Amino acid sequence: MTSKGHFITFEGIDGSGKSTQARMLADRLREEGHDVVLTREPGGSPGAEEIRALVLQGDPDRWSAETELLLFTAARRDHMERLIQPAIDAGQIVICDRFADSTRMYQGLSRGDLRSKVDVLHDLMIAREPDLTILIDMDPAQGLARAKGRQGVEERFEDFGADLQKKMRAGFLALATEFSDRFRTIDGARAINNVATDVHATTMAHLASSD
Repeated sequence: MTSKGHFITFEGIDGSGKSTQARMLADRLREEGHDVVLTREPGGSPGAEEIRALVLQGDPDRWSAETELLLFTAARRDHMERLIQPAIDAGQIVICDRFADSTRMYQGLSRGDLRSKVDVLHDLMIAREPDLTILIDMDPAQGLARAKGRQGVEERFEDFGADLQKKMRAGFLALATEFSDRFRTIDGARAINNVATDVHATTMAHLASSD
């Protein structure tokens, strides 16, 4: 059903439910006949998945914000080359759990004052923004409780605590204003299916306006 490629990203603080919503959207669009690729960052390609383990596991102070920025950019470049851009060129809908906006937040704002460096590296090495970004907004305390409740191994950023999550939420909302042409903000503090309904409606409106 898809005549041209689309690039849709999900953003939000840790525990906001964005990964669940990205997966639910991908499943529903496939049921409706669309050709969908679901991926994530950091990761999505073999090389990028190796970098994911480096940046999401271990001690919170394992890397400086500057080193993280370089690692995330390297992972994103490989992801773009090997998966995202080929899928878009083939007319598929790419749904990605996090993209450059997360780097603008974690390394560019909340972990260090590196936003200008993030943007320079992005323009130089990636040079692509999403067509649609869905921000799942969530109270930081509620999101952090959800994230820590998963008890997984990829909790390096959650271990920075509530203050980082508060900065992240404020930063994401500011990005939604800065890039208002592609950001759509959805309240994630509701039943999963209610959030999913809004996510689907937002996506269908985007597809209808761009095809």
